[in-house]
Amino acid sequence: MNVTESESNHNHLEQMSVKELLTNINREDQSVPLAVEKVIPQIEALVKEIVPRMEKGGRLFYIGAGTSGRLGVVDASECPPTYGVEHGMVVGIIAGGDGAIRKAVEFAEDDENQAWKDLQEYMINHKDTVIGIAASGGTPYVIGGVKKAKENGILTGCIACNPDSALAWEVDYPIEPIVGPEFVTGSTRMKAGTAQKLVLNMLSTAVMIQLGRVEGNRMVDMQLSNNKLVDRGAKMVMEMLQVDYKTAEQLLRKHGSVRKVIDHIKNS
Repeated sequence: MNVTESESNHNHLEQMSVKELLTNINREDQSVPLAVEKVIPQIEALVKEIVPRMEKGGRLFYIGAGTSGRLGVVDASECPPTYGVEHGMVVGIIAGGDGAIRKAVEFAEDDENQAWKDLQEYMINHKDTVIGIAASGGTPYVIGGVKKAKENGILTGCIACNPDSALAWEVDYPIEPIVGPEFVTGSTRMKAGTAQKLVLNMLSTAVMIQLGRVEGNRMVDMQLSNNKLVDRGAKMVMEMLQVDYKTAEQLLRKHGSVRKVIDHIKNS
């Protein structure tokens, strides 16, 4: 059953008041975390396979089209500033290229050979992991990409919102949060998109913590790319070293990250 295209639980949406629309959307959204909760064992299994590969220099690739592709790009792009990892350690690839992030590229998702070509531009190898993201689990671009990756000895996973999808059958570790019909029939940017975002949050966060990119609950490797983050980092240093704000900020600007400040103090 293709739940991503199933008839909405609601009808005559155009006749609803704004409050009714918002209330009913919210009511549907409340089912999403419960669907994600059911697939925690699958997320756990995939994380445990990714971490040792990345410890040996492997990278994490997301491939997708449309909303799914954009979600992968967002998650990948947030890893360097949040965890201080190098650009290229987590990579989001969207069907149609970066231009498709802002504007849909017609038929880009229908080419089952293009994703593997896109991955090869990164000299992809057996240390890497490829995760296909597709709400329907039927996107040719994504299916073709993970299939070729698996054939070449690369770890594969997927995030799809249909049970037993074609995509799931092609990967080593399928993750399928089944969210049911969308409020607007077939609009998978809604519940399915939210589920995919939650899974990506869990997956990349767990991986980065396992790789030692968090201490306590602090983003000690975050990039100091604006005044807000400098302020946040200075307050971390204040708390961890029991120094005043001015001293903490000076140390932070000198060494470039909270971790480097702490390491300098430990080794001095």
